[in-house]
Amino acid sequence: MKTRLFTPGPVMVPEKVLLKMAEPIFHHRTPQYEGLFAEVNGKLKKLFMTEGDVFTLASSGTGAMETAVVNILSRGDKAIAVRGGKFGERWYEICVAYGIETIAIDVEWGTAVTAEQIKKVLDENPGVGAVFTTMSETSTGVLTDMKAIGEMMKDYDAALVTDAVSGLGVHELCPDEWGVDMVVSGSQKTIMLPPGLGFISVSPSAWDKIKKSDLPKYYWDLKKYKKSIDKNQNPFTPPVSLIVGLNASLDIILGEGLENMWARHAKMAAATRAGVEALGMGLFPKDPSNVLTTVCIPDGVDGGALVKALKKNGVFPAGGQAQLKGKIIRIGHIGHLDEYDVLASLSGLERALAEVGYSFTTGASVQAAQAVLAG
Repeated sequence: MKTRLFTPGPVMVPEKVLLKMAEPIFHHRTPQYEGLFAEVNGKLKKLFMTEGDVFTLASSGTGAMETAVVNILSRGDKAIAVRGGKFGERWYEICVAYGIETIAIDVEWGTAVTAEQIKKVLDENPGVGAVFTTMSETSTGVLTDMKAIGEMMKDYDAALVTDAVSGLGVHELCPDEWGVDMVVSGSQKTIMLPPGLGFISVSPSAWDKIKKSDLPKYYWDLKKYKKSIDKNQNPFTPPVSLIVGLNASLDIILGEGLENMWARHAKMAAATRAGVEALGMGLFPKDPSNVLTTVCIPDGVDGGALVKALKKNGVFPAGGQAQLKGKIIRIGHIGHLDEYDVLASLSGLERALAEVGYSFTTGASVQAAQAVLAG
């Protein structure tokens, strides 16, 4: 049976990209690699919509998050971390691990933090070095208004850092224009690669803080990466085959065009939401991201059994995390997916719901989604 990944990462990878990664490997300290890496770096700037450098790390997105923390902060700095889900909590945990006095903004799961909430905490806590946010919180399906937060923070010295591991390429994000000093992302989401690469963009003002940073770091030291990227190289051994695949994936993304990508994800998200609502299922987030559709498990339905029934039929969504375990399912619509994949995910959901005894009108979700997709 064919397995269809509808998790918000890892995602299905285009065959063209998989075939490129299967080509014979070559050495990274060669003109061949330097030419490839120069090409990749130029394309990454277009994806991140920045004139600054975008650094590629051999890590997951969490490695890029830790890189941001240890480079933007110094001993004695304070930090603010927005905790509105599992990945917002991760920002807090990384800061605390490095001995940073960290102020948490706890937001109800399913709700996005506002610029006003962050401003209040900034005003109450002078000396904050950085504010850590999550653009698209994949544990809840919430989208944060980074443009509004960036506009507000232009009056403060604190750096603005966001986790765009899943949101990059799905929603508009203009770091140079909006004042987002660091954007972190990962390969296994909209970039359509296997896990293994982390990315981080850096603004000119962020570099001023990086040069002064005295937190301990070795592998994550961006000053080393800066020296290397200027020579189209990495400071440490890169995953060459993933870089080859990245080049091919970026060609697909930029060939489609970012605005077209945003529109496609918006349409797939709207169709999926219309489909699940037609089955009588509620949506969890108040401020939904187009990365995924987060669906409330109906009363009387065993959430774990529903996920198992989906996976048995080759449809892989994600379940809930922490206090949402067994209460939601998360249907991703990122990666190598199109409108017909949306219909497949809803068909699989209907079959699984029938298996666990939930009552609904057969075909209702597909009909509702088709109406959106045809519009």
